[in-house]
Amino acid sequence: MTGDPVPVSDAAQVRALLIDAAREHRAVSYSELPALLGHRFTRPLMRALCKTLDAIDDAAARNGEPELAVLVVRESDAMPGQGWWVSPRGSLAAYDGPWEGPAARALVEGLQREAFDHWSRA
Repeated sequence: MTGDPVPVSDAAQVRALLIDAAREHRAVSYSELPALLGHRFTRPLMRALCKTLDAIDDAAARNGEPELAVLVVRESDAMPGQGWWVSPRGSLAAYDGPWEGPAARALVEGLQREAFDHWSRA
């Protein structure tokens, strides 16, 4: 990316990047997403970005769209981090299992497929 960094609070730009990833049927790592916005990864920056992800998913739920924050994952295991699991969202309302293991992976992969399918058709 060239030019000035995009603020991590720019929900429209973050959403557009995640929709592009969904159309490409791929997840985005926690270090890749800030880089796409012109930033280096830092924990404070990621905390701010997570607030933006929550706002994006809240809007998606109101619009009948699948969530996009599930596409943001750790490089180590391709799973969302703790913040995703503890954020209140509809997809986790009925899930009371662990944040790791086969059940967690199945949930994440199912939600990612929903985003991939939706944005591939849009």
